Amino acid sequence: MMPEISLNILDVAENSTRAKASLVEITVDADTASDRLTIVIKDNGCGMTEEQAAQVTDPFFTSRTTRKVGLGVPFFKYAAESTGGSFSIESRPGKGTAVTAVFVLSHIDRMPLGDITSTIHTLIVYHPETDFLYRYSYNGTAFTLDTREFRQILGDVPFNTPEVSEYIREYLTENKLETDGGAFY
Repeated sequence: MMPEISLNILDVAENSTRAKASLVEITVDADTASDRLTIVIKDNGCGMTEEQAAQVTDPFFTSRTTRKVGLGVPFFKYAAESTGGSFSIESRPGKGTAVTAVFVLSHIDRMPLGDITSTIHTLIVYHPETDFLYRYSYNGTAFTLDTREFRQILGDVPFNTPEVSEYIREYLTENKLETDGGAFY
């Protein structure tokens, strides 16, 4: 089991980059009033057939010809459902894939969110050919990071340039703190 939700997000988003997505949208929405943590990872990659999407959630399906992912998706599904939440995967060949995991926020079995800032930072810096639209929301207060906006400002300067990488990390850290007051991990 992956001990943090952020590591599940990393794993699923890595699948999106392997599916040749040019854009990966990641939404983390914590709402204490509805007692829900909703995670959506959506991409415009190569997508899957219904059969492939069903196989992705089955940890015992082993045919490497159709299975393009590891155990991340079955673990993510189990982690959400074990809190009384839900999990869905929607995909269309040539269109992309959307994974939605809903956790009951207060459930004793809910894994911590973990270091979501490092997860998003890692995805951006290590996948320079992919754009990421990240939205983090806590009780209705939200911030967004869109690498397409960064590209317009930076031009050809790569995200893994130390100064840019550090700026992205600080941007994520400060905005998360402003959004949730340090209350949610």
